[in-house]
Amino acid sequence: MDSPSSSDPTSTPETTSLPVAPERLRLIRRIEPVPFAIITLALVFFLYQAVGGGITLLLFKGAITEDNVQLVRWATLVGQIVFILIPTLILMRLRAPRVIEFARLKVPDYKEILLTAVAVFALQQVLQGYMLLQDAIPVPAGLERILDQIKDLIEQTYLVLVTAHTPLELLFVVVVVALVPAVSEELLFRGLIQRSFEQVVVGPRGAIITGIIFAAFHLIPYSVVPLAILGCYLGYIVYRSQNITVAISAHFFNNFVACVAAYLQVDDDFVALAPSGAASPALLVANYLLFGVVFLAATYYFVQVTEPTVRSES
Repeated sequence: MDSPSSSDPTSTPETTSLPVAPERLRLIRRIEPVPFAIITLALVFFLYQAVGGGITLLLFKGAITEDNVQLVRWATLVGQIVFILIPTLILMRLRAPRVIEFARLKVPDYKEILLTAVAVFALQQVLQGYMLLQDAIPVPAGLERILDQIKDLIEQTYLVLVTAHTPLELLFVVVVVALVPAVSEELLFRGLIQRSFEQVVVGPRGAIITGIIFAAFHLIPYSVVPLAILGCYLGYIVYRSQNITVAISAHFFNNFVACVAAYLQVDDDFVALAPSGAASPALLVANYLLFGVVFLAATYYFVQVTEPTVRSES
């Protein structure tokens, strides 16, 4: 699995015996992996951010309030499905005859699910430490004011979107914010984009490239580094396990924690060792070191668990 594929960007042992595809399909499948990935990203970005975002802006005039939040959630749900998930599945089908094999969609081992959930929670805690350091970096006053305004606007909008007041509303929020994005974004980034880069680069570099793109796609300036780190981790566990379902479950768990935290009115800068919020600098350092070790341990055991998969794919 560590060596790039042959000149045909979609050739696999499973597809070589299939009938010859129609001319238009063969043309799409002859596009080199990197140009295909760029075209895919440009198309989905335009559909989701420009078309979907533009429609949402016109409908709700850029403001999410308690009065319209339910409609915004429905718009978000439909936008994820129509502008990310469906185009991704269509492009996958055009790119390869067997979508499930191409996307590496398999039933995961329960140990992989548990280990990645632990790793994601630990990584969240570590990244809280990074965000504190990032906030402490001095920037020019004018730029700082602009960044603070962007950050406050995004945080307030997101908080209204994810805050639920009843268990039933929480369930819908989980579907909108955690389940659908986990499926649609993982199929796009790890299922299609990373799969394309893996055909031209060796090792986990495709996961790193895709993780950086994943962060940029979200258009959240102050969260680029945490999103890139999370994206690289999600890409690595797909590369390691050869199973995108593991990344879907980890992505879902990451967003699910945010939904539950908002429902329980827990601050987004929650520190596990100081749940009351009163944490000394020493306790903060201890928290980040502890969860850094937990993340490394969970990732180490994940590597051990997936060793048979790696050998079988070699």
